[in-house]
Amino acid sequence: MAALTLALVFVGCTPAPESKKPSALLERQEEIDARSFFQAKAIGSDYEGDPWIAHVKAVDLDRDGQEDLLVCDARDDEVLWLRKTDAGEFEEIVLATEMRAPVHAEEADMDGDGDLDILVSSMSIVFPSNEKIGAVILLDNDGNHQFTKHVLLDNVDRVVDVRPADFNGDGQLDLAVGQFGYDEGMVRWMERVGPMEFKSHILLNLSGTVNVCVADFDGNGALDFAAFVTQQWEEIHMFFNDGRGNFTARTVFGSTNQDFAGSGMSLCDLNQDGLPDLVFSNGDGFGPTTNPGPRPWHGVQWLRNKGKGQFQFARIGDLPGAYAPLETDLDGDGEMDVVALSSFNDFDKPDAVSMVWFRNMGGETFKPHVLAYKPTHLLTIAVIQEEGRGTPSLVTGAFHGWPPFGENSRLTLWRPTGRISW
Repeated sequence: MAALTLALVFVGCTPAPESKKPSALLERQEEIDARSFFQAKAIGSDYEGDPWIAHVKAVDLDRDGQEDLLVCDARDDEVLWLRKTDAGEFEEIVLATEMRAPVHAEEADMDGDGDLDILVSSMSIVFPSNEKIGAVILLDNDGNHQFTKHVLLDNVDRVVDVRPADFNGDGQLDLAVGQFGYDEGMVRWMERVGPMEFKSHILLNLSGTVNVCVADFDGNGALDFAAFVTQQWEEIHMFFNDGRGNFTARTVFGSTNQDFAGSGMSLCDLNQDGLPDLVFSNGDGFGPTTNPGPRPWHGVQWLRNKGKGQFQFARIGDLPGAYAPLETDLDGDGEMDVVALSSFNDFDKPDAVSMVWFRNMGGETFKPHVLAYKPTHLLTIAVIQEEGRGTPSLVTGAFHGWPPFGENSRLTLWRPTGRISW
């Protein structure tokens, strides 16, 4: 579930649709070798075993002008800060332990004291469970980067995503919450009613939410939010806000394929028209068979905002095991591209890709270029802009929760070599 956002979808109880032939574009390299565009380097602490990095996000936590990284380690139950040093390296600092399988972290000044606190989505158990074990945890920053835990929501279906926003216009940050659950789940918004007190409003009772995204999608000046609901539903639900916290729900995307395998969603504006769009992936490998892996229909999609609450679907491209699609101008040409990962691929085959760049060719068309075959099982990605570099760097996190094992990584920094030119 990446990038993370996070999108960890470990289900699989619906019939498979008819298959189609996979795109040949990802079976071989194109006329360029895009792998030479980046130099990969492991960052963070040494590790043993199989890392479970569920989420990585770029944020200037100490506000020193350099982008750092927030990281959720779901195996070790830790929230980490990879602080960018003056030497250009990343120093790993443990911000909180015993975080009950954290899978998403968002920064926000929740108490209005001028520093960034951290909202953490906790699943408690990553793999399927109907137990009421999910939580929303606030890490309250004392101004010196010492964090105190406050549990804002507990004993609910497993929580996968939390986003802060002022939904009712009272000047206080409320929360949009997505709960994957398993057979049960929901989407709620939590209205701020006190310093650390919230009142829940349930907006949807469906299992399988993997991400929520907040923006003014209909242009009325109030913040709305979208929820990507997977499992057998495979829908994107939009919650349009009247500015006072009254939401009208509408389904803006739905697949007839019950094994569509939705895996992640993020905000974007790919055509740069000023309207917030959504880019989303379908690549969860736990389908109706016993062996997790890629499906022919996996790939990356764009839900284009046409204005006034109307949206148009477009397929960006095929990618087996697709996860964590993210917008960025990777080559500095002024067009917004998409980078996506593969978490479920035939990784025992040497030509199974793990990271792909969907290059924006103009005219709202995209061309895939393979960025990496190894390491494998990449689940979450962040884009960071480093000082002195014209094009962005990437950071990936790997979740080694299923075989094959052997090409392990934990956190990888991909720095541009300066060779991206046309």
